[in-house]
Amino acid sequence: MKAVLALDEGTTSARAILFDKESNVLGIGQFEFPQYYPKPGWVEHNPEEIWEAQVKAIKVAIEKAKLSPNDIVAIGITNQRETTIIWDKNGKPVYNAIVWQCRRTAEMIEEIKREYGDVIREKTGLVPDAYFSASKIKWLLDNVPGLREKAERGEVYFGTVDTFLIYRLTGEHVTDYSNASRTMLFNIRKLEWDEDLLEIFDIPLDILPEVRNSSEIYGYTKILGREIPVSGDAGDQQAALFGQAGFETGIVKATYGTGNFILVNTGKTVRYSKNLLTTIAWGINGKITYALEGSIFVTGAAVQWLRDGIKIIKHVAETEELARKLESNEGVYFVPAFVGLGAPYWDQFARGLIIGITRGTGREHLARATLEAIAYLTRDVIEEMEKLVGIKELRVDGGATANDFLMQFQADILNRRVVRPVVKETTALGAAYLAGLAVDYWESLDEIRALWKAERVFEPEMDEETRERLYKGWKEAVRRAMEWAKIVGS
Repeated sequence: MKAVLALDEGTTSARAILFDKESNVLGIGQFEFPQYYPKPGWVEHNPEEIWEAQVKAIKVAIEKAKLSPNDIVAIGITNQRETTIIWDKNGKPVYNAIVWQCRRTAEMIEEIKREYGDVIREKTGLVPDAYFSASKIKWLLDNVPGLREKAERGEVYFGTVDTFLIYRLTGEHVTDYSNASRTMLFNIRKLEWDEDLLEIFDIPLDILPEVRNSSEIYGYTKILGREIPVSGDAGDQQAALFGQAGFETGIVKATYGTGNFILVNTGKTVRYSKNLLTTIAWGINGKITYALEGSIFVTGAAVQWLRDGIKIIKHVAETEELARKLESNEGVYFVPAFVGLGAPYWDQFARGLIIGITRGTGREHLARATLEAIAYLTRDVIEEMEKLVGIKELRVDGGATANDFLMQFQADILNRRVVRPVVKETTALGAAYLAGLAVDYWESLDEIRALWKAERVFEPEMDEETRERLYKGWKEAVRRAMEWAKIVGS
């Protein structure tokens, strides 16, 4: 049996998954690695610990699949995006990885944003933020002793985690279009590192990787004792859209995790939205597919809060049982703005709010309101997307999609069908597809499209009057939550 190996390098763990030609999962390995918080708001990883976790995951996946290295035809990589690493020519990191969540460069970005915000938005499709790689690179060059001098002499390399792994595996310094588009240094129209942006952030061009297609052979690795091509690369959210066979304009995927990440394929057209990010979805054979992206900060984390914070549930799955005890939520809304609101509101001063409570309100109302909030927040983003591109259906993945109540309510409040696929590992599957295409394991997008199968389709059942009445209440609850930290001065 031949298989493709996908390396799914996330924020808290490194995973390895083997897929066969029918997209079946043959074996999974997963190892967590430590998170470091040197100062409040700072988040770091040790790149060596990422590498070690990834190598162990590969070995376990192969053992569980009962395969040998001779059975692996290609390796694909998908990764936590924006996280920034600089290493020397021997592959040794010069400092810890600065993680996408890290806010150490927030003040730097505020200064740059005031003067160059519009330029950055036009060239990169991104809202200037410490989230992206550019300011993290500048911080490293300015704060690690001697590093800027080494960079100017071409003695070190920058990369996001995909680039670091590819370098360790093959010795090649490359990334793909999707990851390059998240650095805030890449011109998504010209498809090149942008000289103006490099000057703004004072970053030498020579430390940046070569940008390649998301599906092509970057090099070969002997990590398993024989040469295996490394031939697929995409950021995690773009890989999930690819794994969902979201190849047509208007197909939307939503990943339900700690937060929700929603991407819609916009085809060959760069579309700008005031409240969403524009990004490259992937590049294949030199042809670029673009996407709009909306990031919702807190969704699954709100369910965890019910369990770990106020302790009204013992298990996440309880929320579905509790929600079904009610005919309706009786006017109770929960806006889970624990860290402000992301797309499409972008209000860092919003705070969490529960409204509509009466003496009869119980834990079933809070459980249901939490699930409904996830669906409302997702509609908020998709409504922004619909202003620019027609939406055909919503394809879903992530842990919370196992909740049938949430999926049905999502279909109802969107008035769109929601489709849950058979294969839930869509992020890793996308990386596998990209790698397999490059070596003709899969021959075309049409072949992959035929492999994608729905496990269940949720059709909207709610009447229009009820749908809009409920959503109007949600919008009013959000309005009351916005800028709360400013109002109370905290």
